[in-house]
Order: sequence, then C-alpha cells, then structure tokens
Amino acid sequence: MTSRLKLVGLVAVPALLAAAVPSAYAAVQPHTTRAAVAGDVLKGLNHDASRTGAVAAGKRIAVAISLTPRNDKALDTFVANVSNPRSSSYGHYLTKAQFAARFGRTDAEVKQVKDFLRAQGLTVGKVHSGNLLVDASGTAAQLEKAFGTKLSTWKDARSGRAFYANETAPTLPTGIAGLVSDVTGLNNRAQLHHQGSARVNPHNGPGGGYTPTQIKGGYNVSSTYTGSGQKIALLEFDGFAQSNITKYDTNYSLGSPTPTVSKVDGGSGALGDGQVEVELDIEVLHAIAPKANVTVFEGPNSDAGEVDTYQAIVDSGIPTTSISWGASESQRTTSNINAVDAVFKAGAAEGLGFYAASGDDGSDDAGDGTTTVDYPAADPYVTGVGGTTLTVTSANAWSKETAWSGGGGGKSSVFKIPSWQTAVQKTAGGGYRQVPDVSALANPSPGVSIYSQGSWGTVGGTSAAAPEWAAFGALYNQQAAAAGKANLGFANPALYTASGTGFHDITSGSNGAYSAASGWDFTTGWGSYNAATLAAKLLG
Repeated sequence: MTSRLKLVGLVAVPALLAAAVPSAYAAVQPHTTRAAVAGDVLKGLNHDASRTGAVAAGKRIAVAISLTPRNDKALDTFVANVSNPRSSSYGHYLTKAQFAARFGRTDAEVKQVKDFLRAQGLTVGKVHSGNLLVDASGTAAQLEKAFGTKLSTWKDARSGRAFYANETAPTLPTGIAGLVSDVTGLNNRAQLHHQGSARVNPHNGPGGGYTPTQIKGGYNVSSTYTGSGQKIALLEFDGFAQSNITKYDTNYSLGSPTPTVSKVDGGSGALGDGQVEVELDIEVLHAIAPKANVTVFEGPNSDAGEVDTYQAIVDSGIPTTSISWGASESQRTTSNINAVDAVFKAGAAEGLGFYAASGDDGSDDAGDGTTTVDYPAADPYVTGVGGTTLTVTSANAWSKETAWSGGGGGKSSVFKIPSWQTAVQKTAGGGYRQVPDVSALANPSPGVSIYSQGSWGTVGGTSAAAPEWAAFGALYNQQAAAAGKANLGFANPALYTASGTGFHDITSGSNGAYSAASGWDFTTGWGSYNAATLAAKLLG
C-alpha cells in the first residue's frame, strides 16, 4: 500500500488524570502533556446509540496495543518490491527475525511501553513477533486511568444490542504516545459477521450443491496438485465439530489431514451460530486442496481478539490464509483498521497471502442504503474475493459465470488506490482502493455441498469464494516449490500484472450499484481462476 491514507495521528492535549507512579512515569503527573490516539473512538456514538451507564469498575477487559513500525515508508517500499514480479526483489521475503530487526520497535522501546502499562496496574501479556503488538489486560477502572478516557455502556439504536465504548480518544504520555498507533479493545461494538449465506435446501444426501469434482472441474484444477506439503490458515470466531468434517471427507474420499486448532486469547467459546460457516471454510479447502494442512485459528469476536488472531497467524508463518469474517469499513474505528492493516503489511513483507470475502450484501455492505465495502477485503494488503454464479457442463468443465447479486464490491472510503491497481482505476473509484480483486462461486444456488451439524446441505456466500481462492494459493505454492520458486505471498501485484490471463472474465450480472464488464470491474474484479493457466502465467 504505497499510496494510502494515514489513519492515525497524535494530537497534544492537556493531562486528564493524575496518579502516583514511579518517577520514570512522571508523565502521568498533573500538568504533564499527553497525546491522543486520533481515530480511536467510535464515530457518531451519540447519534446512533444511547448511553445507558458506566462500565463496572471491576470488569476485566483485554486490550492490544499496536506500535508504529520503524521506517514505515521504507516498509511500504519493501513490500511493493518484494510483491512485484517485475522487481529483482520479488519473492525475497523477510523472516520474522529480519522483519523485527528492520521494522519492529526496539526492545528498549517495547520495555518502555510495558513498564508504563504495568505502572498503571495492567497485566502485560504477550509481545508478538515483529515487536509491534503488545497484549495487556486490566479492570475498566485501570484502563480508564491508563488511557485517560471514560468507558460507558451503550445501546445500539438499530439493533438494540448493548455494548461498551470509550467516550473520548485514549491518551498517553507523549513519550509513550509517539510509539503507539492504536489501543484495541476499548469498545466491543463491532461484532464481525461471517460472509456466508445461511444453509438452504437441506437434503438427505450430498447432492444439491457443487461437489469437489464439480468445483475443481469448473476451475480447471489438475488432479496432479493436491496441496500436499502446504499449509493454510483459517481465521475463525466460532468452532466446528470434527465429526462433520470427517463425514464430508469420507463421503468424497478426500483423505484430508485432520485440521489443527490454535486457540487465541482463550478461543471463541462454545459452538454458536457460526459453526456451519466454519465447517464450510474447512470443507471447501478440503474439496480443492485435499492434502493441505489446515490450521483453524479460533479467537474471541472482539476488536482485540481480531488483531491478536491475525497476529497469531503471522506469528505462525503459514503462507496462505482464508478470511470469511468482516464488517463494513463504516462500522469500524479508523485506528482499528490501521492496527489490522499493520499486521497484514507485516505478513506481506514475510511472504504471507490473505484472501478475504468481500461480503454478501452487494454494493451496500453496511446495509444503510449507501455504497460501502467490507473490511478486511478492502485492505490493500489483502486479496478481496467477490462472488459469482458458476455453471459447469455435464463433464464438470467451466461453462459460464455471472456476477452474483450479493457479492460485495465498490470503492474504499479509507484507503487510496494502491500503485498496482492504478492501471484499472475507474472514475467511480474516485482515487480509492477498488474491491474486489477476484471472485469465485458464491451464489447459494447452486452453492456448495456441505456436511454440518449432522446433515447435508447447500451453502453459499463469499465465505465459500474466499477459501476457493486460498486453496488455489496453496496449489500454486506446491507448484512453485517443485519449480524452486518462491511462494505467491501477497498476491495482488502478481494478479494485476497477469492482466486477466488465466481468469474467466465475467461480463454479466450486477451487485446493485455496479455491473460486470469486460476486464476488471466492481462486481467480480478480474473474475474467477483457471487454475492451470493462471498458475502457468504466475510461474512465468
């Protein structure tokens, strides 16, 4: 994202509190200048929600403190080059240690932040790889003291949902504030939703939705490549039952490895409404890349849980990630977006690729009658995946494809258009990041055949399309390894360099405000993949 809006700034403000702390932290004494983390408060809080009271002083809350990278402009340049097939640096990714040494904060700076947090009575948790994210927790009273803000309870005017949020931007002593870009976890308003349509047409057998053979045939996936030796991560905020996965794998004779579960911050809790969607993600990956090793990262559905779960994926070094959870850009704080974006950028520097569902509400992702896009699909370090209606022949070959009406797409309101996308810049984009980049089967009719919660059913949504593309990423990496070449990593610069070669160009259909057209468009991006020809193009 060599060209993007800066989302976080620091503004000097008067001290808001006083506390008796060690002399090293005289910054929290009266009359000491503090700085606000701009953009770290919900927009329009008093307009679309009503205050119901104060957060109980003893309520424990987890936060994640994001630190600004050193040499951020140099990091932008590095990622642009390492992801560009026309650059001599292409594919020469950094290790975690190299990233920390070049772009992370120093150990002394991290210690300064940790010492401040402890001085406020907070419990300091993990410092993640890269030295750019520090976990902490404390009571509401301790957090209010540490960050100079008030935590209140609120009721959403539209949904009626209760939540808590900070009334003003958090502040920090200037000596600390210069290192911090976001304090995630001071509100819990945004609940990320899974971009998957509810199960439709339940039936007694696996028929009714597209099978692995039909999906692979439609997208020209060779039986030679199975994802063997490759790893794929799934970001999830709910769990799954292995018995359902086993039933699916056994029915289609896939022989897939049992998924590994990695619980972040205690995991996602008991199985909930998202179970069918998690099982959809796993089963679609098994359908297309049956021998790949899948790790399911389960975290709490909260701002802090989201940042920590993405960071855990980067910490793992798994090269390909599928993301089916998101929320409209307009429903997030700008500093929260900035914190997540920083994790994606670090991942891109280390050769990791992220594929995210673009949403199931067409061009109106927020559902408020405007044109909005979903995040993280709109992030310039993420491949946003839109939705299509796929038709295959009786021989399971690609026949035709149209844009699915529910597929998310449009222009970002946050990120300027990145350099690799300017060649397809549209007037309607207004100079901002355009979504999606690519697309795949998402329409629930025909949908995909899924076994979940003890029965067969047909499921759709862009949460089916995202793992369809992540599976391609794993298949490509298998071929690249055999050819002695680097992983695909952050795919967008390479995909846009391909200029449509290896794609099914989708020219009909609409997602509301936008219609499909020849070449790149706001409904399907470049289109879906022809696995054999696209891999050959990318391999050169």
